[in-house]
Amino acid sequence: MSLPLAKLPPLDLLRGFVAVGRRMSFTLAAQDLFLTQSAVSRQVLLLEQYMQTPLLQRHHRSISFTPMGERLFRSADAALLQLQDSLGELRAAQAARPVTITASIGMTGLWLLPRLSRLQQQVPGVDVRVAASDSTIDLRHEGIDLALRYTRRVHAPADAIRLFGESVAPVAHPLLLKNGKLPADATLLEFDQANPHLRWKSWLDHESLGKAGKTGKLGTISKKARMLRLNQYDMVIQATLAGQGVALGRLELIAPQLEGGQLVLLADPRTQGDDGYAYWLIQAEPSPRREVQLIANWICAQARARRSLIG
Repeated sequence: MSLPLAKLPPLDLLRGFVAVGRRMSFTLAAQDLFLTQSAVSRQVLLLEQYMQTPLLQRHHRSISFTPMGERLFRSADAALLQLQDSLGELRAAQAARPVTITASIGMTGLWLLPRLSRLQQQVPGVDVRVAASDSTIDLRHEGIDLALRYTRRVHAPADAIRLFGESVAPVAHPLLLKNGKLPADATLLEFDQANPHLRWKSWLDHESLGKAGKTGKLGTISKKARMLRLNQYDMVIQATLAGQGVALGRLELIAPQLEGGQLVLLADPRTQGDDGYAYWLIQAEPSPRREVQLIANWICAQARARRSLIG
């Protein structure tokens, strides 16, 4: 007949008794539990009082089980050993669990991946898993710790952290320019799945249509210019780097290419207001484990550094 859970003896008393039984010594059991010998002896005594029967026979320099004590030890030892094994496996799994980050394919390729070597240097000992996806997913259900999302403030979760906004301007490879300006027949590279403000039509419909920015490199672009549409933004930038046309650059994502001279800015950037589209950090858990918090702090620091460079 099983006892109700509420009537089981305290776990500390059972643990002390099992430790003594495994070693058949109060002194060695105390060392195993990082307790004093008197504390372990008292645990066994309290368990005997709880059971209302002796469990150990104390001899001059040794101890032995009573029949009831031996029966309880075999049962309790097996149960605690199984608990030790299960907790050990769970702790090992938790320690080995990587921090999983999801971001759009474009942001992963252009912003996150180039920084991962820096992450490994600055946050050593933490394994990271990157899941690039343009789909909206349930973070907890998919086992995602952190998400980098491109959205407007009104659609971001209340506890989301705004990393940086977005500045957009035409960019091209320097060799594509003729006499310092973009040729009129240049191909327009279009991100086919972009929001309207990232499409060439929006740019060309702007009131400054046909006017060069302060850089004086854009020239006049025809609405009938050839267009190459690509369904991933990192593909747009790769095509731009290859000199295949001019793209609307998201400056916060391509700052390294601009700073390194692989791309040149052709007109003054257009920046959205605080309520416009921006990049946000979202945590699956309000109180994440230590490794997740370290990575989140590192991402925020990278975003602050990028904002200072952009202006």
